[in-house]
Amino acid sequence: MSHPEKQWYVLRDLKRRNSNTLAIHELKNAGLQVFTPMTEMILSIRGRQQRREVPVIQDLLFAYESKDTLDKYVQKIPTLQYRYLLGKSIDEPMTVRKDEMDKFIYAITTSPTPLYFNPGELTDSMYGKRVKIIGGLFDQFEGQLLSVKGMRKRRLIIGLQGLISAAVEVEPEFIQIIR
Repeated sequence: MSHPEKQWYVLRDLKRRNSNTLAIHELKNAGLQVFTPMTEMILSIRGRQQRREVPVIQDLLFAYESKDTLDKYVQKIPTLQYRYLLGKSIDEPMTVRKDEMDKFIYAITTSPTPLYFNPGELTDSMYGKRVKIIGGLFDQFEGQLLSVKGMRKRRLIIGLQGLISAAVEVEPEFIQIIR
């Protein structure tokens, strides 16, 4: 019997941020490898201000699992759904290549101050020079620098096409411009 291959599936959790349990917690507790960029927010819960870790993009969630296994959780958790590319069939949920996802997770969990951007927030003028990082935390990463007036620190844009982007701080001495 062949084992269905694991891959990074893109999901959406329709629960509100101030819910006591989000799908990411349920899936994590079930032993699945899940990820979503998190941030701290102060939320009003039952009239009280509470500091909580919440997803940066409310309904975005990634799970590294086989589709057969994930299907069981999607059926069991009413607010959990696969994301689909426009024009694709229900049998083809969105996925992210493992190397791309690993690189994204590494970048934002290694950087102490990632800046996040929703799809469409980064304009063409915000994409600076193409660079390769030589040395440091992001050795061998390639991409474009974030170009924003008045920004003192150099930041490399790391993104998952059409889902989320982050800009992570890079040391100027490790930046090599690609011609």
